[in-house]
Amino acid sequence: MWPFKKSASEPAFEPPEASPQPDGLALEIVQALPDPVLVIGPDGIVVMANAQVNSVFDSDPQGLHLSATIRAPAVLDAMADVLGGEAAYHVEYEVRFPVPRSFQAFVAPLGQGGAKGAVIVLRDLTREQQIERMRADFVANASHELRTPLASLSGFIETIQGAAKNDEKAQAKFLGLMRSQADRMKRLIDDLLSLSRIEMNEHVRPSSDVDLAQVAHHVRDVLGGMAKDLGCELRVDSEGPLNVLGNRDELVQVVQNLVENALKYGSSGKLVEVDCRKADGQAELRVRDHGPGIAPEHIPRLTERFYRVNVQESRSRGGTGLGLAIVKHILNRHRGRLAISSELGKGSIFTVRMPIK
Repeated sequence: MWPFKKSASEPAFEPPEASPQPDGLALEIVQALPDPVLVIGPDGIVVMANAQVNSVFDSDPQGLHLSATIRAPAVLDAMADVLGGEAAYHVEYEVRFPVPRSFQAFVAPLGQGGAKGAVIVLRDLTREQQIERMRADFVANASHELRTPLASLSGFIETIQGAAKNDEKAQAKFLGLMRSQADRMKRLIDDLLSLSRIEMNEHVRPSSDVDLAQVAHHVRDVLGGMAKDLGCELRVDSEGPLNVLGNRDELVQVVQNLVENALKYGSSGKLVEVDCRKADGQAELRVRDHGPGIAPEHIPRLTERFYRVNVQESRSRGGTGLGLAIVKHILNRHRGRLAISSELGKGSIFTVRMPIK
């Protein structure tokens, strides 16, 4: 009973209709659909959501208002329109965190005028857009970065065919230079393809169990020969297993790129340290060198494609300018972050932080 008396002329107050409880068959149908599906009650509460929704948003939205899961005004306005009696229609929206993603939402009423609620079906457009972007970026980057080694190769070939035509010693020298330029182009193409593949799947979080400490020890074994040739000690310390959700091959690539950089540019310090530990509830892997360090103005741009502190030194050491860009995008996919600190004359620290499994 309400705590006040209504006059005869006032309409009877009716509380909002409660969201219906899902029945077994409807729940089975929703769970069987391949796309993320949410069933919304007339009060905007999510009454059903399939496993694909949980995967996309990393949480279970059932029992919560739609706005707690999807904060895009376009989708919330569409839901309000449909619940208010409008016909079904499509809207597109973007998510910026934790990684950029694009969706198309189909919002349709349930019952006459949305009286029983609404259904929202999401279609992930991210992969399609990434493929288009990948094609454009690959052509632009490849045409720009391959121009220099191709010009060098053309010059060497002309020299061998001309002035050095009968000079075996000069031919051997130029053939060696041609080989190094060809190797550089191969590394560049491999890194561009690797970066493109990672970006194409950046929105899909890996789900395998990976021991980050074991990955670090594996990289130490792989790069031990390189460290020895450079006269540098490569040391790995860990407190024990450090399990994260991830793709092992990609995490090996992250650690290997960071350690290779430390050896290439910081081996003058004679020691590269890799530490694996838990810190502030996260898995943390630090790669530290004791080399010349990096000037502060360069640090914010180190993960940009083709950015190099010293172009000639990078190329002479076989760098493509893509290693840290690859690291950044792999960590984005793993919901991780890369932090960089450095002091001139004292070395650099590259810190990877990821959620613990």
